[in-house]
Amino acid sequence: MSPSFGAEATADEVLAGVDLSGKRILVTGVSAGLGVETARALVAHGADVVGAARNPDKARAATEAVQTAARQGGGSLELITLDLASLTSVRTAADALLGDGRSFDVIIANAGVMATPQGRTADGFETQFGTNHLGHFVLINRIAPLLKPGGRVVNLSSAGHHAADVDLEDPNFDRLPYDPFLAYGRSKTANILFAVEFDRRHGDRGVRATAVHPGVIRTELVRHMSNEATEALMASLAARQAEGEAAFALKTIPQGAATSVWAATVADADAIGGRYCLDCHVAGIDDETAQGVRSYALDPDNARALWAKSQEMTGERF
Repeated sequence: MSPSFGAEATADEVLAGVDLSGKRILVTGVSAGLGVETARALVAHGADVVGAARNPDKARAATEAVQTAARQGGGSLELITLDLASLTSVRTAADALLGDGRSFDVIIANAGVMATPQGRTADGFETQFGTNHLGHFVLINRIAPLLKPGGRVVNLSSAGHHAADVDLEDPNFDRLPYDPFLAYGRSKTANILFAVEFDRRHGDRGVRATAVHPGVIRTELVRHMSNEATEALMASLAARQAEGEAAFALKTIPQGAATSVWAATVADADAIGGRYCLDCHVAGIDDETAQGVRSYALDPDNARALWAKSQEMTGERF
């Protein structure tokens, strides 16, 4: 039995007594916030982390504490350049990892953007769907051969998936008026559905995939939101709580990284495979609270349809 943790657990508490020596883990988005803390906690317990970031100079400055933790804990940190909003960059990074040939025990797809102004990626995709989902879709599938049997994929999603199912007829808002929170919700639902289908496709070789909600945390993720928009979001969450949804509390960054490292290293793989987790446990389905997961985000037919649409949009077949 693995230990039980809750909403207030930190990444270090989850990993207490865990030796990750010899484990190689890819973490995307290591230039700020949760990505940096996730990498720090892992290397402090002996893991060899490959940290991916769009801006290598920013990542090097942000991960000084990670390098210190690596020296003290016996792990290591290697940085690579990855811009998830450019499939050229994604393919370059994937090809470099494949050429290197070293295997991974875990991939943590942590990087993402939230509530961006209307825009397009380098390949013409709506910014949030293209960055949060399609970039990781191509990266993870391309390097899937490097995942060891028994390996894991952890996709960071959000309770924001409650806002919307994916729209496979209009993924780029070509017809509907653009709404930043609707677009964010679609992309976070896509993160869950990708985990569902990846888990189905790779479970027979012992590779499991899951999606996690880190919690409500003030990080650089909200950098595209004005102060007014941020406060409006908090007010909306408070109003939903007043209407009967479970209470929410802001988490610290160490608390926010806890569910990622729990799912990556501590949780029972069969319990989390193809599921959505938060607060270091598997979430209930359609329980009408902020703590649950919507059934459309776990629907296997929906997951297969998204996979097919993602292949069509990226021009890649997996």
